[in-house]
Amino acid sequence: MNKPTVQDIFRCFYSAYLEKYSPSPEQAKVARNILNCKTGAYGANVSVCEDCGAVQIHYNSCRNRCCPMCQAVPKEMWMDARKEDVLDAPYFHLVFTVPDILNPIIYNNQKLLYDTLYHAASATISELTADPKHLGADVGYICILHTWGSEMNFHPHIHTILLGGGLTSKNEWKDNGTEFFLPIWAISKVFRGKYMDELKNLWNTNQLKFHGTAEKYSNHYAFKELIDFCYDAEWIPYCKKTFNGAQSVIDYLGKYTHRIAISNHRIICMDDENVTFSVKDYRNKGQWKELTLSGVEFMRVITKKISCESDKRISFMRKIVRVSVKQR
Repeated sequence: MNKPTVQDIFRCFYSAYLEKYSPSPEQAKVARNILNCKTGAYGANVSVCEDCGAVQIHYNSCRNRCCPMCQAVPKEMWMDARKEDVLDAPYFHLVFTVPDILNPIIYNNQKLLYDTLYHAASATISELTADPKHLGADVGYICILHTWGSEMNFHPHIHTILLGGGLTSKNEWKDNGTEFFLPIWAISKVFRGKYMDELKNLWNTNQLKFHGTAEKYSNHYAFKELIDFCYDAEWIPYCKKTFNGAQSVIDYLGKYTHRIAISNHRIICMDDENVTFSVKDYRNKGQWKELTLSGVEFMRVITKKISCESDKRISFMRKIVRVSVKQR
């Protein structure tokens, strides 16, 4: 089948997936919603033309945030509400990520260590932008958590939309125009320090859990080696170019806050055994390529990504959103 949808893949492979795996209640709910969306299972609306009598039936959607067929209206409503937070000023796109050696621990402690990502990114921006050497102002920014990469691999990272100016202690506007004002090396160093400080504090207060591939780090010496490795590693945040006006910021945010692990347009084809979809190859300058997985493996990955993890992404984002500059 060419250009199948996520729903088509669930219909084809979900039964085989259940023979090998046991989804959580949250995952099972998402699967049921996607399978039944716009099929009539949730009712329908009937429209009748008063002139010609033509009848049109509209099947109701499941309204699940993880369903790729249900996000258009919530996205537009969210974008409209954000217009009050966005100024007609330069904006920059920062991405904060951590060494992937930490992924097993993060996966075992998602709530704590997603919060830690937010805290470290927020504190890094606040500290550096307040420094007169860089800007010397209180800036506005919005942080959004993503827990997956293009290949649907576990890859927690923070997207930050950073306002290119802010208010000084005298309540005066200050900016550097369209030139990015924070050295990347400084962002890397400060972010690493703040993230590692909070991680060590969680360890010292026995709040971390260790299961599966992370179990070895429950040993004090193994955890100490991990900490030393992370301090020696180069943490690589990066900044993209400025956005072209406030509306482009809103459009970008809408895309990133109302997305699941994979959308229908990225699915290329499927047959009785496999699913092929497009992914970005970041080792090759972000060029798009095709990736093929067995249908059951695709189901395992997508079910894992589009349930409770993605729900946390939105709730945490709402809790941490900070736009401190409301007017120029």
